[in-house]
Amino acid sequence: MTSFGYNTWMKTDIITLENGLKVVFVDTDAFPTLSTILLVGAGSRYENKVNNGVAHFFEHMAFKGSKKYPNSHIIAAEVEGAGGIFNAFTNKDHTGYWIKSTSEHFERVTDVISDMVLNSFLLPEEIEKEKGVIVEELNLYNDTPYQKVNDIFETLLYDGNPLGLEIGGSRETVTKFSRKTFTDYMDSFYQPNNAVFVVAGGVNSTNVSNKAMVDLISDKFKNWKKGEKKDYLKVNENQKKPNLIIQYKKTEQSHFVLGFRSISRLNNKKYALAVLSAILGGGMSTRLFKEVRERRGLCYYISTSRSLYNDVGNIYTRAGVTIDLEKTKTAINVILKEHKKILDGDVKEEELVRAKEIIKGRFLLSLEDSFEVANYYGEKLLLEGEITHPEDYIKSLEKVNMDDVMEIAKETFKAENLNLALIGPVKESKEIQNLLTI
Repeated sequence: MTSFGYNTWMKTDIITLENGLKVVFVDTDAFPTLSTILLVGAGSRYENKVNNGVAHFFEHMAFKGSKKYPNSHIIAAEVEGAGGIFNAFTNKDHTGYWIKSTSEHFERVTDVISDMVLNSFLLPEEIEKEKGVIVEELNLYNDTPYQKVNDIFETLLYDGNPLGLEIGGSRETVTKFSRKTFTDYMDSFYQPNNAVFVVAGGVNSTNVSNKAMVDLISDKFKNWKKGEKKDYLKVNENQKKPNLIIQYKKTEQSHFVLGFRSISRLNNKKYALAVLSAILGGGMSTRLFKEVRERRGLCYYISTSRSLYNDVGNIYTRAGVTIDLEKTKTAINVILKEHKKILDGDVKEEELVRAKEIIKGRFLLSLEDSFEVANYYGEKLLLEGEITHPEDYIKSLEKVNMDDVMEIAKETFKAENLNLALIGPVKESKEIQNLLTI
């Protein structure tokens, strides 16, 4: 196995096991608690129209029983008996399984995660029962338009590519899954060389050496064999004009996402894009909150964010506005006007400084939580192939200047990159389409 050094804020050690599994220890020198997480490079962008939703469905099935922990109640009792909490999540490009516990129960936690993922029973009767649970989760999501609109937006951007598929799949796909659906997917993507195991928090408080912890992890995952992971289908972007999708729904608010195609997470201009995003809608003191909510009272929530993948990315503003069509149009106009102001160079130095402080402060505050630490380091290593330590991230952020922001704005804020997704009681698509200019 290969080991790398330490960073200055948090003691970090990275080891690669013989089967290719990367193990990361991040000692925050904090409380005697740990967040332990297994991240796997599997998600909806590795699916197709037939098995869409399988990554998310398996995340559920991992908790339904395994060789050593035969059912969900035993798994829960094992974790909670150690004073721990646990959960999992599925994203478009990775899936995570995590447990937070006191450091004295590290061995138990590692055993639970390894067994439930590697030795899941996948009993046909449990699969059939869980189909009902998944369908109700999808129904809940479909009834929550302020969340659902994000999926509609990315479907608009990436239609025809698996990146445009919804993470949970659909009633039509998930109700047809069999045990073989899961085993085929696992064989293709659940491999140690496509995963990262992270332990973050009071690592030294375990009173066990890193070597002993590595030996334990190696033993728990020793039967996990290397494989050849299938690659994702890269997005071919060829948009020529602004695009719009409206999903008519009787709601008390119209929820929309207005955004632009942009760069990938592997592009170093991502730091300037982060600052640009914060200038627009990173907080209550930033442009869009003041202009759309405070000055005009058109919405309750509004914010600007980014979604970055290894081949593409986007920057978007999401808002929930009154269902009055004219006011909806006004909100869209105001948002686009603020984008145009930036293109015209109307950005103050104080906005640049504030935006960087917003990002820096929220990033560092998030790292007070050992789960966020574990997830940050794990995602960096799994998705980017290397770790950007927190202090290096801050240094890159602080280097961003006005020219950098203007450059990425001019590259991004173009008509051929512009997209709008809306859910609400709106039928006048042509009136909305006519607004989409920049």
